[in-house]
Amino acid sequence: MRYKPVGCPIEKLSADAYVDKRTGEIKNFQHKESRINDKASVAQSLARLRELINCNLTNPNNALWVTLTYAENITTDNTVRLYEDYRRFWQRFCYYLNKQGHPKAEYLIAAEPTAKSVWHLHCLFCFPTKAPFIPNEDMARIWKQGFTKTQSLKGIDNVGLYLTAYLGDMELPEALNAGITKGKNICEVETTDKQGKKQKKAIIKGARLAMYPANFKMYRTSRKIKRPIIFTTTEEKAQEIIGNAPQIYEKTISITDEVGEVKNIINYRQYNKAKK
Repeated sequence: MRYKPVGCPIEKLSADAYVDKRTGEIKNFQHKESRINDKASVAQSLARLRELINCNLTNPNNALWVTLTYAENITTDNTVRLYEDYRRFWQRFCYYLNKQGHPKAEYLIAAEPTAKSVWHLHCLFCFPTKAPFIPNEDMARIWKQGFTKTQSLKGIDNVGLYLTAYLGDMELPEALNAGITKGKNICEVETTDKQGKKQKKAIIKGARLAMYPANFKMYRTSRKIKRPIIFTTTEEKAQEIIGNAPQIYEKTISITDEVGEVKNIINYRQYNKAKK
């Protein structure tokens, strides 16, 4: 369950000002220059996207992960063009699937700004059964804006975590070319290449977030994408639901007060029942 506040304590007057109905004061909105200035909002957006991906994709064989790129430089301030191009692509893609006798897909798409501040679109197409093979030249012809790349998700346990990492983190070579490594924390992560082999690479956590425009919606979905069901239960009943499903992710957070005393501990775990 999620708490939803009743009523709003402010009334918007313009794009820059609002009135606080509790005090009658007129105040100015604090506009963000980029999404990195609102880390809590970014974290929530990425968490929701991970949940959506993992809720809709329990079998990587039923999905196509496609990256759409531009032949021309469509910069990050051109968000209207970005999603209008995708809307038209989606119409052509649905027509192509129907003509080829393939089942209809649902989508989750996320925009990624590169170090040069141009857009890429990462698209996850979810099918009811095994995803069809679509030649890259066909995908590029349907896209009409530039290059496309289809990658395998084989061997990826936590697809949501794997794909959302692209939206915030930046590989070290790209960051070096952009000159944004100063004062940044570099870490090493393990990834899977196209052949399903494990490999390690150096990244800078969160380096890409500063490139998103303020108030930009990082992802969109088709209408029939399932939403995760959120409810409260006991640990015992949760384990009954999980059964022998393998655990694919775990994170523990300690909540402390101003003097460092632990007030609560949150243990976050993910399981994939489709991989029993």
